[in-house]
Amino acid sequence: MQLTINNTAVEIREGETILEAARRVGYTIPSLCYAPGARHKSSCMVCAVRNTANGQIIPSCTTYPTDGMQIDTENEEVKLVRTLSLELLLSDHKADCEAPCSMVCPKGLDVERMLAYYDTGEMEKAHLLIAAAFALPEVGCTDCKAPCEKACRRGSIDQAVAIREIIQDVIARSTETPGQEGQPIPKNDKNQYYSRLGRFTAKEKERLKETVTTPSRCLHCACAGRTDCKLRRYATAEGIKRPRYEASTALPVMEKQQISEHLWFEPAKCIRCGLCVYNSTNGFTFQDRGFGMQVVLPEANRSHIGDEFAALCPTGAIYLKENESWK
Repeated sequence: MQLTINNTAVEIREGETILEAARRVGYTIPSLCYAPGARHKSSCMVCAVRNTANGQIIPSCTTYPTDGMQIDTENEEVKLVRTLSLELLLSDHKADCEAPCSMVCPKGLDVERMLAYYDTGEMEKAHLLIAAAFALPEVGCTDCKAPCEKACRRGSIDQAVAIREIIQDVIARSTETPGQEGQPIPKNDKNQYYSRLGRFTAKEKERLKETVTTPSRCLHCACAGRTDCKLRRYATAEGIKRPRYEASTALPVMEKQQISEHLWFEPAKCIRCGLCVYNSTNGFTFQDRGFGMQVVLPEANRSHIGDEFAALCPTGAIYLKENESWK
C-alpha cells in the first residue's frame, strides 16, 4: 500500500503508522507521547498532520495509513496545532530548566552543579568547575555584585545561599592544582525555551525550608532532565521562548519521590503522556480524571520500575541523578 506524504509517494510497511513511515523516509514530526517500540496512546497532538484528502487534522503516532491518504506534515495549520498543543502542555509543566544562579553568573560558572559537589563533599570536582570559569588564584567574587545570590530561589524562602563564601571555602579546602577540566556553562541562548518555576506558595516555602537541609542550603532547582527534554527541544523548535499560559497544575513544585538508588520522579514536571503508565506493570498509574488527572507511583509499586524509565519520559519528570545532594 502507498500513501502520499508531502506530495511524495511512500510505500507503507506492515503495521507502520503515519509517524513511523514519515520518519523512515526523512520527514521530521515531533511527538511526546510516542516512543519507538513502546506502548502508547495518542494524547499530546504534537505529532499532528493533515490529511489533505478530507481536511482532517489527525495524530500521526496512532493513525494507520489507508488508501487515498494524502498527508501534509508541514503546512501552517499543522504547525499552529502543534504550537498550541505544546503551549498547553507547558502550562502543566512546573520547573526551572536552568538554575537562575548559573544563568546570571558573569563568568559562566555552573553554580548549581558546583554547589551539588560541595554538598556531597566532592571538593575537587567543585574546584575544577570553579577553575574552568575563573583564572585561579584570581576569583573576582570580592568585587562582584553577586547576581547569583540575588537570583537564588532560596532567598524567597529565608535567606539566599552564600555562594561567594562557598566558592572561597572550596578553593581554601582544595588540595589540587587548578585544572581546566569542565567548561563554563554556555551563555544564554535567547532562542531556547526556558521554563520558570515562578513564585513559591506559602505552603511550598514551608515544605522546602523543612526538607532541603543540605550544607549549602541550595534547592538545586535546575532540571536534571533538561539535556534530553523533548518538551524543551520541540518548544524551542516551534519558536516558543516562555510559557504563554499560567501554570494550570496544582501539584507542588520540587516535590520528589525516590524510586531507586538513582531514579527519581517529580510529578509537577509530568505532562501525563502515559508512557510510564502503559509500559509498566503494577508500576505507574493514573489517578482521578479530567483536568485533575495525574500520574502517580504507589510506594508498593516502586520495585517494579527500572532505570530505563528515565529514557522513556519526554520531560525530565522521571530522571536519573547520581549525586545524592540533588534530591
